Amino acid sequence: MKYSEAKFGRVFVIRLEDGDIVHEAVESLAAENGVTAGALVILGGADKGSRLVVGPEDGRAETIVPMTKLLENVNEVAGTGTLFPDENNRPVLHMHMACGREDNTVTGCVRTGVKVWHVMEAVLFELTDTHAVRKPDPITGFALLSPDGR
Repeated sequence: MKYSEAKFGRVFVIRLEDGDIVHEAVESLAAENGVTAGALVILGGADKGSRLVVGPEDGRAETIVPMTKLLENVNEVAGTGTLFPDENNRPVLHMHMACGREDNTVTGCVRTGVKVWHVMEAVLFELTDTHAVRKPDPITGFALLSPDGR
């Protein structure tokens, strides 16, 4: 385990609107307001055609091949995520969302494009006094969180 400390900064109350792409909208808001690090909770509706990363084909394979799931209809959603800068100091959202309709639920990462259906509400808690950064990991190909910035 690796960790570091941070402090709370500002709190943003956000309403995403119909057609917004979740990660693009949140990252844009963060960049425009000088937020490089934070934690986020979100709820609302995801539109049909939204995509989630739902896991690797084989979790222990040498090369990680992601699987995606296309939402075929509108879904209710609840999600949580973190926002930390990449090596170019751009805020990058890592968020997982549970998307459900009737008695079916799928959970995954929003990076491939979750589109807002009418409205999503989010609260972004800014983190300050942190050196945490996302760094490329040559083994997994992921941009992994480095809590101390090293």
